[in-house]
Parts: sequence; structure tokens; C-alpha cells
Amino acid sequence: MGQTIIVSNQRRTALALTGLSLGASLNPLNSSMIAVALVLLRSDFGLSVAAVTWVVTAFYLASAAGQPVMGRLADRFGPRRMFMLGMGLVVFTCAVAPLAPNFALLCVARAVMAVGTATAYPSAVIMVGAIAHRARVEPTKPLGRLQMANTSAAAVGPVVGGILVSLVGWEALFLVNVPLAVAALLLVRNAAPADPVREPSRLSALLRESDIPGILSFVGALLLVMMAALDVAPGYRWLMLGAGTLMAVLFAWRELRFSHPFLDLRLLGRNRPLLLMYLGFAVFSSVYYFVFFGLPQLLEEAGGYDPGLVGLLMLPLATMSVLATPLAVRGIVRYGVRPILLTGVGLLTLAAALMWLLTGALSIPLVIALTALMGIPYGMVGIASNQGMFASVRPEERGVAAGIYQTCRYVGAITATVMIGVFADDGVDVASWSRMVLAMVVLCVVTFAVSLLWRQRTA
Repeated sequence: MGQTIIVSNQRRTALALTGLSLGASLNPLNSSMIAVALVLLRSDFGLSVAAVTWVVTAFYLASAAGQPVMGRLADRFGPRRMFMLGMGLVVFTCAVAPLAPNFALLCVARAVMAVGTATAYPSAVIMVGAIAHRARVEPTKPLGRLQMANTSAAAVGPVVGGILVSLVGWEALFLVNVPLAVAALLLVRNAAPADPVREPSRLSALLRESDIPGILSFVGALLLVMMAALDVAPGYRWLMLGAGTLMAVLFAWRELRFSHPFLDLRLLGRNRPLLLMYLGFAVFSSVYYFVFFGLPQLLEEAGGYDPGLVGLLMLPLATMSVLATPLAVRGIVRYGVRPILLTGVGLLTLAAALMWLLTGALSIPLVIALTALMGIPYGMVGIASNQGMFASVRPEERGVAAGIYQTCRYVGAITATVMIGVFADDGVDVASWSRMVLAMVVLCVVTFAVSLLWRQRTA
């Protein structure tokens, strides 16, 4: 009987982690595979280059702002409930999005889909604790599964997107999410631990404790600052930056005075390990996205490679990061988070410096070797940062903490995008790539310094 229960628990754990990983992969997958459909969308809707990028920007902004909010709601109302709600929203939105009569509604659909997929990661991080406890394993292992799902989904997105667009059209980029989200929803519904029972409360008390003004001011400040960084409305950048800064000040004032804040700034200010992990992960992400966004442009513009081939040349990055993650998990279990984090950042610095070799040659073997090398520290730093974040917060704070962690990823991506525009305004060539490599090395040094200061939280 005991053996049967153990096998049953193992099977439920495997199914639950499969569903959580599948759901968590949808946000990074959709953030990257849309890139191959921009030309087709321009043709179908008669758009300019600047206008069509809103289908990307809308998803980025909604994801960055939505992750912490969805994490807060998962903490408040239950992660399993929020995960299934998010997947249901993805199913509905992606089923009707191909019917959008104009591009504006298509962008709205992308934003709504981003909010739905944004529920998955913070909800999954919360559930990992309960799943690990039920399976009697360290949380590091299921967190590694989530990390592999995020890493591989973002990297294979352009390849998957290219196949779908060539066979069906841009509509397939929405429709493919329907069966994936349904599968994730059913797996989590049937195999994940139930949410803790919560005491019923009156609607007025629920709204008051949810800190809706705090959430709205946080989202508004983040959106305005990020829109200014992306320069989505030329001529209004500084106005948006000023308005965003003012709203951020109002948000901080509100949160410091409110008894049930959306984001406990006092507690966050005292949690130095968490702040350092956020900062380090944001800077690390900017290095990764320098390669993810910059290298394909270098290969296409300076090397003359076909976009399809470029997508394949980027696959070693995902492959090696996925292979490195379970090895890093074992290292964390044996040696702790900090040694693996520092080792990963050291390898990242080496890989970034070696990217300078591409200024002399753009041969396929060299590109494959360098992208594969970059994938190793990406897997190591990714899981170490993930585990460091998880260990730096109390269980009841993991939802919003995981949401902010994901927002740091988007901050890094947007930082890299802006810096690439600064260094390569007229296109990515050998000269601009050498400047970008120097910037990557500097960012790696900053990441290493921040990681050196990080210590495991003891209380």
C-alpha cells in the first residue's frame, strides 16, 4: 500500500510539473516567435515598420506590468486558481484573435494574452513549495524544470514561429496556444495541490486589502517609464518619463502609508538578498538579450545569412542552457546557490568577451561554438538566480516576488534593445558589434560584483 502511494505521488508530481512548465513556457514562447511574423503582418494590415512593432511592444509592456500583479493575486487568492484562470484567458483570447478585423484589436489581444500567460510563472513558483513538500524533494529540482521551460521556449520561439507562419500564416501563432494552454490547465487542475482554504471575507474588505490604487499606480509608473525607454511615442519620451517618475513617487508614498500594501517597500528594503538578486538578474538578462537580439542582426546584415539559418544558429544557446540546468541544480544542492551563481557569471564574462572574435570572422562553426558556450552560463545563472529569489522570500510572498523577478527579465530585455539602438543606429556591423561586446563585458563585471555581495538569507 505504501509503495502504491509513493508511486501515485510521483506520478502526480510529474504531471503537475509538466503542466506548470508548459504554462510557464507560453509567455517566453510568445514573446519571441512573433518576430518572424512582422513582415507578414505589415503586408496583411498595410503597416509601417514602426507601427507593426506595437504587436511586440504591447506584449512586453503587458507582461512586465502583469507579472507582479498576477503574483500578488496568486498570493491572495491561490496559485492553482490563478494559474487555471490565466490559462483559460489564453485559450479564449487566442481562439478569437485570428478573427480581429484590424491591427489595433490584434495588439489588444496580444496584451490580454500576455496578462494570461503572466499568471503562470509566479503561480508555478508558489506551487513548487507544496509540490516539493508532497514529493519530499528539494524545491531546487522543480524550479530547475521551470527554468528549462522558460529558457528553451524563448530560444526555440523563432524556429517554431517560422514553421507555423510558413505553413499556416500569422494566425497560427495564436491558435497554437489553445491546445497548449488547455493541456496545462487540465494537468494542473488534476495533479497540482489544491489551494489552501482561505477565510471568506466581505467584498468591501477584499477590495480594500487588495490595494487596487497601489496596483494601478505601480502598473502606470512601470508602463510610462518602459514606454519612454522604448520611445514608443517619439517626441513625448521625456514627458512620459517625468510622468512615470511622478507616479512612482506617488506609488512609494501610498505603499509606505497603507496597512496592506501591494508591495511592502519597508520589508523589501530590509531584504537585501532579494534586492541584490533582482539587480543581478536584470543586468544578467541585458547581457543575454544583447546576444539574443544583436547577434541575429549581425549575422543577417554583416554576414548575409538567411533568417531561417540564423534561427538555427541560435539553437545551440537553448540546447546548452537546457543541458546545463540540471547539472547546475545538482551543484546547488551540493554546494549552495552562491558558488554556482559566481561560477556561472564568470563563464558568462568569458563567453561575452569571446564574442569579440566575430568581428574577425562570421563562420558557421565559430558562431555555433560561441552560442553554445553562451548557453552554459545562461542555464547556470538562470537557475541560481531563480533559486536565490525563492530562498530570499517567505512562502506567502513568493507570488509577487516571482512576478517582480520576471519583470526584471523584461527590464533587461528592454535595456538591451535600447542600447543596441544606441550602438547600432544604422544597423549592426562589425564596428557596432565590437562596442556591444565591450558593453556586455562591463555588464558582466557589474553582475559579478552584485553576485559577490549576495548572501543566503538566514531569517
